[in-house]
Amino acid sequence: GPEAVDGLQRLHLSVAATKYPRKLDGKFVEQLQTVLCSPKSPEQIQVLCAAILREMSPCNDLVLSCDEIQDTKLLSLVSSVLLAQGSRGEVAAVGQRVVQGLERRLPEGQSARFLLPVLANVISLSPGSLTEEQTNVVSKKLADWLRYASIQQGMAQPSGGFFSSPRTKQPAPITEVDGAVATDFFTVLSVAQHYTQDQWLNVQAFSMLRNWLLCYGGKEQSPMDSSEGNSGTPLVPVPATPGRLLPPRERLRDKAFAYCQRLVEQSTRRPLKKEDGDLQKACLIEAVTIMDIICKQDSSYVCRAVSCLKILHSRICGDATYARALLPIAQLFLNHSKQAAVDSDAIYKHLFSDIPALLFHNPSLAFEFVQFCKDNSQLFTDSSSIFRQSFPNLFKFLAWNSPALISEFVDLLPFLLDPGTATEIFHLLLDLPCLTAALDIQLRAAALPVSEKAGADPAGKPATCLEAFHHPLYRSMFQYLLRSRAAPEDAPDSLVPLRQLLGSLAGSPRVVQCAETVPVLLELFFRVVAEFADGSLINQLVVLLLQRSDQLYDIPAFKEDVVLGSNLAMLCGLRPALVVELSTEILEFSGAVSNIQSKEAIFTHMAWAVGEFLSVSHDKRCTVEQITRFFETLEAVLFEITQLRPQASTPSCAPRAISVLMATLTKLAARSQDLIPRVSMFLSKMRTFVQSPAVTSVYCEEDLEEILIRATELMNLLKMPSVAQFVFTPPVASTRFQKEVNDSLPLALRMVTQLLEPAAGSMPV
Repeated sequence: GPEAVDGLQRLHLSVAATKYPRKLDGKFVEQLQTVLCSPKSPEQIQVLCAAILREMSPCNDLVLSCDEIQDTKLLSLVSSVLLAQGSRGEVAAVGQRVVQGLERRLPEGQSARFLLPVLANVISLSPGSLTEEQTNVVSKKLADWLRYASIQQGMAQPSGGFFSSPRTKQPAPITEVDGAVATDFFTVLSVAQHYTQDQWLNVQAFSMLRNWLLCYGGKEQSPMDSSEGNSGTPLVPVPATPGRLLPPRERLRDKAFAYCQRLVEQSTRRPLKKEDGDLQKACLIEAVTIMDIICKQDSSYVCRAVSCLKILHSRICGDATYARALLPIAQLFLNHSKQAAVDSDAIYKHLFSDIPALLFHNPSLAFEFVQFCKDNSQLFTDSSSIFRQSFPNLFKFLAWNSPALISEFVDLLPFLLDPGTATEIFHLLLDLPCLTAALDIQLRAAALPVSEKAGADPAGKPATCLEAFHHPLYRSMFQYLLRSRAAPEDAPDSLVPLRQLLGSLAGSPRVVQCAETVPVLLELFFRVVAEFADGSLINQLVVLLLQRSDQLYDIPAFKEDVVLGSNLAMLCGLRPALVVELSTEILEFSGAVSNIQSKEAIFTHMAWAVGEFLSVSHDKRCTVEQITRFFETLEAVLFEITQLRPQASTPSCAPRAISVLMATLTKLAARSQDLIPRVSMFLSKMRTFVQSPAVTSVYCEEDLEEILIRATELMNLLKMPSVAQFVFTPPVASTRFQKEVNDSLPLALRMVTQLLEPAAGSMPV
């Protein structure tokens, strides 16, 4: 009664929702099984008993068996409990019993529609549990259900009331989604007020068709078909004739392909209901995916599929509501266009040019699109340049939907990088938060009335970001940032005005989230580029690092997280000769005192690189004149930041920068020993610097002590020029000892200091 139903519902909720170990009394479990299998039990009670037993799985007290059950509804319920046990033996037994139920003629009132969901679970849990004979049985059934379902509507069940008529009306024909009477076989897109049992089986068969083909569609029973996979396979399908019956799997492919073609034809009809339109699109995606699987398993279908889908693509490519359907179409062409000898670049170009630009804000499409690119990245890079050239569009998905897509882009980025795209992608990564803000403005501008779009004064300065979007002063910068393809030749001189304009959006949660993904991708960028970069590309990247280190979107946390200095050092290590080749740019950068304040991190690494690699051992083109020029430039900078005037401003550079500059000057002097007196004199004056009240008020005692210790160590080392030259200028082909000395330079400095000054605490004066 109702009390039993209510009690079982409460029990099911308790068992399903608890986080603690679930355990029921053994006798009660036995009663649940008895009630489940009793033919006298109401259906609702049986469903609840099965649900509770599934939640208790795996259960040691279970004694259920599906061997003797004839009722298909009960077999479905019992099978669901057995499958929940997770035993491979139980899965195989259930699969065998379900196939037996499908194979035999069912008694009156029984339906196979209750068994297909169980079979779908069996093949998802253990595809290998079905034998060859069993898969042939199911393939035959699926082919018949797909092709030969009734084309007449089902009859309504009589209500049994007083006024119900004993007469039965003639069944009406099924209709299409646009209301027209169907003239072809029944599919999932056919419409009826009531459906027959075989029509329900048709729908269920289509719903499990993809998984069935993936699991069993590629195995042919007949040995005579084994030669179909060779390169000489005809591209024209061989139809079945009265004297030649196709093997079960081949016959299923034939019926399934015809079914998918019928769905493609039905997708051209204009539905009367919005729900039918959504169903059309979903079925179209599934149909194209199944056609691709069939073409992989039998290449004789390729030409028909390509011809059909070319027409379909030309019809739906202009309709944004069909955007998701374009992905499986592109997948099929990517897999088979070479075999069919067709040019599919137009399909890829439309996919990568239009869809991301229009629908970057659709989160589900963004995930599917990026996943599609990730799955096919190797195929694209091997067959088409469109993929790499479209990276600005792909990054719109990340800019708008980060951090949800960061893991996908970590896998995708290496395939987008090559010598032709590296520098442009570097700029784009640094401007990614700015791109997010620009996309926000683009969406808001598109929603404005036409009158407001044209209302801004071209001669005046725009007051808001929305006005600037259509303003001539900013239009070219917006267009470049929102471009759909790689265009290095169209880059404006600077995007600084645009970054400043979009600064009002720096606090937007979407922009902040995007900024958090950039450091991860930058680290990956340099790691990948290091594998293929030549000298020219490395030089370009070093110049860009020097230029862009202070040209970042104005988010304080973003500026702190974007670490460029260590990447600069890595590039210099890959190509030490760049210090000589880019001497003009490096001298200009290093000679500006303002850079040590605004770009302290990258300035320090650049100064370190000069001291490390400006040597004839790294580049034969290095001359004494170049060493002297670098020395004088860095000496002037160090003098500027350490000099003490009566009205001098408080120093604002980091202690690390001072230490690195001292070390670099010492290294250069060791290679051009005429400079040793100059740097020794400079180092000897560091005590006066660190004892100045203006300095002690800014730096902590530990920092000042570290500066003094380093100055002492360097000055002592210069007292032995030959040792200094050995320590600071190791040969490129270093011995193990020399390498270890160079890697532990502070230790070497301390050893020399101890040799020269055994008395502790000796400082320069």
